[in-house]
Amino acid sequence: MIKYDLAGKTALVTGAASGIGLATATILARNGCTVAVNFLPDDKRGPEQVANLRQEGLSAIEAPGNVGHAAEAEAVVQDAIRRMGRLDLLVNNAGTPGVFEVVPPARLDLITEELWETVLQTNLLGVFRCSKAAAAALKETHGAIVSVASISGISSAGSSLAYGATKAGVVNLTQNLARGLGPEVRVNAVAPGAVDSTWQIRWTEERQRDSAERAALKRRCTPEDIAEVIVFLGFGAAMVTGQTVVVDGGLTL
Repeated sequence: MIKYDLAGKTALVTGAASGIGLATATILARNGCTVAVNFLPDDKRGPEQVANLRQEGLSAIEAPGNVGHAAEAEAVVQDAIRRMGRLDLLVNNAGTPGVFEVVPPARLDLITEELWETVLQTNLLGVFRCSKAAAAALKETHGAIVSVASISGISSAGSSLAYGATKAGVVNLTQNLARGLGPEVRVNAVAPGAVDSTWQIRWTEERQRDSAERAALKRRCTPEDIAEVIVFLGFGAAMVTGQTVVVDGGLTL
């Protein structure tokens, strides 16, 4: 894994109580970055993970709040900037499938207004809200935004067509934010494939084995696999902007 000298740098990672978000926050902190760890206010894992990072001697602060709510999203970003003094990287990782079981594309009857509202508010509008709130601070530091999309927003069915549509929106939003915030701010996204992580969808063991077998690299991604690319896009990749990098071990080849 590439090492970075991030002393003096700061980052806000949304949805960082577990999975890809936590892995990203951990890598950033271990490379010297001060990290604001966002999590839902009632998620007990958030304070515990921040405490774990601090026990390692790393610099981390709690940033509770639901980015699916407009006022909370802005408050999370502004409070993190105020407490850290600056912002160099925003990682829009918070997301939800809105369902517990995969909804096949043909089952339109299961795509409810409530499901659309849930996934749109968090997966797409949450990304825009946080990016908008962070834009001025990121311009000052010539920072970066990295958002978490999904292969379901490009070429895979995903957990539901509503979820896939929000992730396709993240891909398009990434391009337009790159246009709108350049040249000061770079904006990119990652599109994970099958990831072994805490997630709302109850994947069967058979489906997990199948996704590993179909991948060219013959395994599922770990949260650290995705986090490594997020950190590279955030603090490396000086001439990369407006791009969505697929990280799926060749699952969609």
